[in-house]
Amino acid sequence: MLPAAARLTKNQEFRLVVRLGRRAGRSRLVVHVLRADQAGDLGPHRTGEALPEAEANTAPTRKSDITTRVGFVVSKAVGTAVIRHRVTRRLRHLMRDLLPALPAGTLVVVRALPPAAGASSRELGADLDAALRKLRVIAPDVPATGSS
Repeated sequence: MLPAAARLTKNQEFRLVVRLGRRAGRSRLVVHVLRADQAGDLGPHRTGEALPEAEANTAPTRKSDITTRVGFVVSKAVGTAVIRHRVTRRLRHLMRDLLPALPAGTLVVVRALPPAAGASSRELGADLDAALRKLRVIAPDVPATGSS
């Protein structure tokens, strides 16, 4: 289980990461990442208006004591409630092992796609690793998740 301090819980946090972060897609999931060093890029939106106060307060900071936070999006397109919860549990377990390898203050949203319903933990771990490596938030020497 992820510690409470490592979870994204607010709708504004999810929107912030999905809208302003970088993303990498795989066959079973899409990973959105907003790194702490991108906090300076959170100025005005592309349309010119300022960030709403609720979104501005959720921006990651460069402090090292700020933990990495992770959220999961598993829609009804993935399957029934039982299948969605199974996918979420697997992803949560895989991300728990990766938390120490991620830079402090990083916000991550993992969105499961319908093929994730039939995927094993090993397959989800391979997709998660590939997406995070593509986004360059984990080093190439970090061991792969879900390999056991």
